[in-house]
Amino acid sequence: MAGDRVLLLESARGEALWPRPPRSLMVLGFGAGAFLLVYPWLFPSPFSLHLMIMVFLYALMAQSWNVMAGLSGQISLGHSIFFGMGAYASSVLFAKYGISPWIGLVVGMVLSALAAAAIGVPTLRLKGHYFAIATLLIGAGVQIVFSRWEWVGAASGLYIPIERTSPWLSFQFHGPKTPYYFLTLALVALGYGLVWALRRSRFGFRLQAVRDEPDAAASLGVAVSGHKVLAFMLSAAMMSAAGTFYAQYVLVLDPERLFSLDISIIVLLMTVLGGSGTLWGPALGAAILVPLSEYSRIWFGGTGRTVDLIVYGILILLICMYRPRGLLSLLDERLRRRSGGRP
Repeated sequence: MAGDRVLLLESARGEALWPRPPRSLMVLGFGAGAFLLVYPWLFPSPFSLHLMIMVFLYALMAQSWNVMAGLSGQISLGHSIFFGMGAYASSVLFAKYGISPWIGLVVGMVLSALAAAAIGVPTLRLKGHYFAIATLLIGAGVQIVFSRWEWVGAASGLYIPIERTSPWLSFQFHGPKTPYYFLTLALVALGYGLVWALRRSRFGFRLQAVRDEPDAAASLGVAVSGHKVLAFMLSAAMMSAAGTFYAQYVLVLDPERLFSLDISIIVLLMTVLGGSGTLWGPALGAAILVPLSEYSRIWFGGTGRTVDLIVYGILILLICMYRPRGLLSLLDERLRRRSGGRP
């Protein structure tokens, strides 16, 4: 009996923790990467580039939410706080002091991470849906503060001054959208690479243990609250980077839009639709919902916003009923069947 246990233990140790994906999937991945690199030359129209820029931006935002909810198991309804903070930090520094938005990007990420720590330390001890309710209320409060803060433009918002002499330094490109396309592609690649490494790290495994069995993780010496706070800070920094890019892309700050609950809800929907807790689920959700939103606005004009929200609701209802692990679970199940049920 003892010999059998030793054999089982040795067999488990020899099993690949992250098995190499099938060759067909790797070929598909390389093909998708090559397609994204040549996309601006295949589809050079401003709308086509804008569509992909928004897909990349929302894919990064959804991945940010996935770090918090998918890996550590805490549902946040106030992630727009960090999106707005990133947008305001870089824009205010540039508009009032002439500091490059690249420096503002770092400042915004640091401020958002500190704000996440300030919010998370007292609230992440809450269990169940109470943390979601707390972040929802804090997000509404932050929106009110920025709407009445005259130094940052209050409810009227803030306009970023036009700078044409040094586009890369000022993060402003007034010609084709191609530079914005490659900047967002690089940003989202960096974000997904970070999460890919995180999921394979010791810290990532602890986060997943905290998500699945917090009491068991605590009994093994894992600081549950501390890990949740660190995940919240990382998630906030990623969201802040997306906010900085969005501000430099549209050049107008509107607190009602930047701190809107809609942003928090949409990134949640994208992650759940694609597959929460997975690496590529948020990107899949963004690739489906962003074109749906953009085309519905074209087809239905001013009422398109309402139509896409209706479709969002129907999609999420169907996903929750028939595919609660997200659309990516279809591919996962197919791969498991091909491998004979091995994980």
